[in-house]
Amino acid sequence: MSKQPGSSTAAEPDQPEVAPAEAAEQPSVAPAEGPEQPAAVLVEAPEQPAAVVVDAPEQPAADGAGRAPVAPGALVLALMAVGWLAAMLWSTRAAISSAAAGVTAISLSAYALPGVITAALVAGAAVALAVANRFQRATLRFLAAVGTGLLVGLAAAVAINLTYADNATTNTIAGTTAAAAIIGGALAGARNAPVVGGLAAATLAAQLFVVLFSRARDPLSDLFGAGESQQSMLDAAKWVSRTESLLAGLVAGLVAFGYLTWARRRAARRDGAVGQPRWPAYLLAGAGPGLLLLLTEVIIRIGGRGLLDLAAALSEADEVAQTALGTSRVDNGIWVLFVGALTALIAFGRTLGPRPVMDDDEEEPAG
Repeated sequence: MSKQPGSSTAAEPDQPEVAPAEAAEQPSVAPAEGPEQPAAVLVEAPEQPAAVVVDAPEQPAADGAGRAPVAPGALVLALMAVGWLAAMLWSTRAAISSAAAGVTAISLSAYALPGVITAALVAGAAVALAVANRFQRATLRFLAAVGTGLLVGLAAAVAINLTYADNATTNTIAGTTAAAAIIGGALAGARNAPVVGGLAAATLAAQLFVVLFSRARDPLSDLFGAGESQQSMLDAAKWVSRTESLLAGLVAGLVAFGYLTWARRRAARRDGAVGQPRWPAYLLAGAGPGLLLLLTEVIIRIGGRGLLDLAAALSEADEVAQTALGTSRVDNGIWVLFVGALTALIAFGRTLGPRPVMDDDEEEPAG
């Protein structure tokens, strides 16, 4: 159908189609590259030489370090012990020589033998201690102590044989005395010399106290009810013996404690700071006199058995007396041992100060 002119639908003249103009292609701009930087070169630091550790020069040991402890006053103690042994030998000889018959001499010899043996033990230990103080090595100390005890024993045996009557009783006393001195010398070869010195000093003090206490036996017997009957006399004698043992142990413990305290202070003044001996040293020194008394009984029953049997065979009363004396000596040694040990230990404990008490603030850990 044809379109009418003037109508709204009349076709407009055909316009030429205009192609869309394409945008001009812009040339790509290449990024300007800067000049190439050279790679960083890692320069290794020069190797440092290893540090050389120079050992500090070894400091010399302080005075007294590693040195064996010595017993102070050993020479004076040795002279006192030898004097005590000489006094016991002289008193025994005087008692035996004054006896009218041989039977009485045997009984007196058996009665005096324990005191002589104890004195020989102390003399051998004290003299050997004075000699052993000059040596530091343990082996040399022991050999010197045993050799010195042997010399003391031989000297005592020769003196007994030259001054006593030449019989079996004299030979028994001489042999047991020599054996006791050798054993005492071996005891002095111990490493802890102050303990041996305290033991010897305490034993001497206890023996001297027993001699002085003998003057108070009769008054104490009356005090403990000794009467006309034999039983009352035995009971009183038992209480007197226990009192003597108790006081002797007390004296022994105090002397042992005093000697060890003096030895420690003397060593501190001489060698500088020295540690205080521990409680076993005081315990052993205080118990030492009782141990020597028990050792005396062992020596008597081994070396002096023949003399004891002779004394017991004299009569029935002598047999009972020897049995009672042996039991009394053992009881005395046990009492002196325990009382001396406890006394020395308690005295040592009183020297210990209280432990420092920490405050509550110090006990709490830092937060």
